[in-house]
Amino acid sequence: MRHVRMGKSGLTVSGIVLGCMGFGDPGGGTHRWALGIDDARPLFRQAVESGITTFDTANVYSHGASEEITGELVREFARRDDVVIATKVFGNMTQGPKGGGLSRSAILTQLDESLRRLGTDYIDLYQVHRFDPDVTVEETMSALHDVVRAGKVRYIGACSMSAWQFAEMQHAADLHGWTRFVSMQNQYNLLQREEEREMLPFCRYQGVGVIPWSPLARGRLTRAADAETTRSRVDESARRLYDATATADEAIIDAVATIAKSRGVTRAQVALAWVAGQPGITAPILGVTKPHHLADAIAALGLQLTPAEQVDLIKHYTPRLATGINRSRTGEVVPAPRPESDMAWRAARSGAEQRF
Repeated sequence: MRHVRMGKSGLTVSGIVLGCMGFGDPGGGTHRWALGIDDARPLFRQAVESGITTFDTANVYSHGASEEITGELVREFARRDDVVIATKVFGNMTQGPKGGGLSRSAILTQLDESLRRLGTDYIDLYQVHRFDPDVTVEETMSALHDVVRAGKVRYIGACSMSAWQFAEMQHAADLHGWTRFVSMQNQYNLLQREEEREMLPFCRYQGVGVIPWSPLARGRLTRAADAETTRSRVDESARRLYDATATADEAIIDAVATIAKSRGVTRAQVALAWVAGQPGITAPILGVTKPHHLADAIAALGLQLTPAEQVDLIKHYTPRLATGINRSRTGEVVPAPRPESDMAWRAARSGAEQRF
């Protein structure tokens, strides 16, 4: 297992990040397909023995159960200082102003709750799960800076949002000398490449690491277009993220299958190798529910796609709406600023040019 730097920061992560959303409480949590701790234990052990040292979860995954399982299994199979634990804040955990969002009160309250569930006194990478349009970026970035200074968090990162929102938050940190984001966790795979327009170039320009989620498009790239799994039947978010009837998607899935057959490898290895090999990608996040998922992920890191294969994989892609971003806690779409008032982007770009 290779280990890589997170952008230009000093944080080192494994070449595959184990996504722990699939570990939780299938009976009372937010993910009915999640594995309880007894089923998750052999997979977690397999990951550690394979050299994976980085584990990503969130407070809202199974309403806290994912963090509890992740923390327990880290204690069972690894030394705390040998691993990187990443978790997130934003989604509603309880009713009231401290239950969710990115206000100072919410961040301080929810961080302590995450630390308790994880059973640790610090988090390596604390990520804002989405952009909060109801709180000023100054309040959010100031609070994040304070938890870093307090030693409760080592690095901070952001997740799916528009590039202008990410630029605004980074610029606020620069203006005040606060801690900057070192990572962006966004949706990126062969069926959803809209991040190539602005976010990925901006991250490369700023020296920010990228750890994409859903590199296999919720499994759609690993099976025939009309095939179903237990998760695909109950995972409502997958239906919102990917259009099962899209003709272009079927052509892309077929291309993955053709290359996998010609190479004698699995479809998952081809799709994951493509993501891992794209410019600026630090390490894809992969959720696992079966032992072969990890084996495929590790094998994918050694798979080099030819230029011709790269073309075959991307030539059928069609422009589409970006999914998984720009939503408030109530589910409403957050509008982008009008071009004539979009000062944050220009200011952030100007500051970046001066730094680099």
